[in-house]
Amino acid sequence: MEDTRSLKCLEVALGERSYPIWIGPGAVDELPRLFREQGIGTNRRLFIITDENVAPLYLNKVEHMLTVAGYIVSHAVVAAGEKAKSLPVFEQMITRALEAGLDRKSVFIALGGGVVGDLTGYVAAAYMRGVDFVQVPTTLLAHDSSVGGKVAVNHPLAKNVIGAFHQPKFVAYDTALLTSLPAREVAAGFAEVIKHGLLWDESFVTWIEEHAAGLQALDHSLLQEAIYRACSIKVAVVSKDERESGLRAILNLGHTFAHAFESLTGYGTINHGEAVAIGMVAAARLAEKLGLAENISRRTQTILEDFKLPVRLTEDLDIPTIIEVMRRDKKGENGKLVFVLPAAIGKVVIKKDVPEAPVCEVLHELKGGS
Repeated sequence: MEDTRSLKCLEVALGERSYPIWIGPGAVDELPRLFREQGIGTNRRLFIITDENVAPLYLNKVEHMLTVAGYIVSHAVVAAGEKAKSLPVFEQMITRALEAGLDRKSVFIALGGGVVGDLTGYVAAAYMRGVDFVQVPTTLLAHDSSVGGKVAVNHPLAKNVIGAFHQPKFVAYDTALLTSLPAREVAAGFAEVIKHGLLWDESFVTWIEEHAAGLQALDHSLLQEAIYRACSIKVAVVSKDERESGLRAILNLGHTFAHAFESLTGYGTINHGEAVAIGMVAAARLAEKLGLAENISRRTQTILEDFKLPVRLTEDLDIPTIIEVMRRDKKGENGKLVFVLPAAIGKVVIKKDVPEAPVCEVLHELKGGS
């Protein structure tokens, strides 16, 4: 067992719904203690949802640990990938929970990446009108999705449009688990880490640039620091605007483009982090075209390329169709194009009713036009 003093803790301040985020190597080993500290006793059934990639690595360990601690634990394993975030899989999880005898005091555990976290959170939000759940992220990308309580499944026409705001009881982020990730998944996770710096804190961007080699080598101390700083930014924003009535929308830098790319490629060809990376380059270029910023796209593109992330759209997507999908984005208003755009490195603005012409120019450039 790792020394628990090595864990860092953040608090998401939301009144009665406040909760801690534990970050560092060995966080998973502390799950029984963390459950007790949050008032989740052994009289409450636990239900783990994980995917077919994570299950062989960690499911038995987590289930055994909690069972030894006195909990009654059941589980379900879903297919890996974005396609698990669907209404049919959601219904399957509700069925499995009913079969396992879960009641209103039961607790769901999301053991996996962002897809598992979003799916589990939405199941918990809907089951018997809302029960508790816990986030145990196993991917770097999930440092973003596991914090803030936005839970959802996808619709074939749009990403994350079926969902709710449902905060977890706590987040246990074990950085030691990240060493099992494929290189592509590691890179995807860094896209969201970089995003937090680009939208809020230029000094964090500089720190990431200076430590790029160590971060990609998955140095535990650097990973812990990067995740802590990225989560701190999200916590600061969510604590001020839980339900995205204003400020929280800035966390969607690059996402209007990204969600369209993911939707049109069938949720799987381009993973979320890769789509966000391309989307952030697009946002920077669009900001320059609209006169909101100067000379930021090159630095944005360079840091993403340093982390082996794509910065161009290689899929053969029709530009008018991309525009149509972006008009359906959750941030849109009356079919108008709404983007979170950088005004500088570390500062963003929400731009409503963006003209279509410069967006088309950017998309043409992303597809290799310039």
